[in-house]
Amino acid sequence: MARKTKEEAQETRNRILDAAESVFQRTGVSRATLADIATEAGVTRGAIYWHFENKFDLYDAMIQRIVEPLERKLEELQRNPDHDPLQFIRSLALFYLNSLANDPHYYRVLEIAWNKCEYVGEMARIRDQHLECGNRFLGIKESAIRRAMERGHLPEHVDPRQAAVGLMAIIDGLVANWTLDRERFPLSSMAAGIIDTYLAGLGAKPQV
Repeated sequence: MARKTKEEAQETRNRILDAAESVFQRTGVSRATLADIATEAGVTRGAIYWHFENKFDLYDAMIQRIVEPLERKLEELQRNPDHDPLQFIRSLALFYLNSLANDPHYYRVLEIAWNKCEYVGEMARIRDQHLECGNRFLGIKESAIRRAMERGHLPEHVDPRQAAVGLMAIIDGLVANWTLDRERFPLSSMAAGIIDTYLAGLGAKPQV
């Protein structure tokens, strides 16, 4: 019976998160209320407070729900100490972009995060947490590029930090543009070619 209760609680939590995605996407984060989300989820406001402290805690949980699969993918890739560093970067980037292109939860949450949320006031704290996460992944890319150079997969003239920032800019640019207009380009079919082109370009000689 206790197990069933725990499962029911998790089901309610997920239903609230699903409702938050829909409401935030429809109205924006600042205009959304817990009452709106409760109505969308078919629960009371008390049920929301059982799982989340406030709207900002709910928003952060919504973000974490799509970050967790990326963290699991990272752990999976890191289990092989002999992995090709460039293939490691490629796999991680494409997992993220393909999740955006094919998983409705990823799309809704990233559209909200990029286009329908003002990171001011209390939301500034959430913004700082997400920046910290982004900087960690930037560091992971930089370390992988350094390993690729050490193994001779990239030329000595490559600046690892610069290359990692460039890759971040490409990925963030794809996310920002595609969440604004999904008709602009087919992300699912173009993502691999774009990432491969960038990684191949790191091996080109710099123009004088």
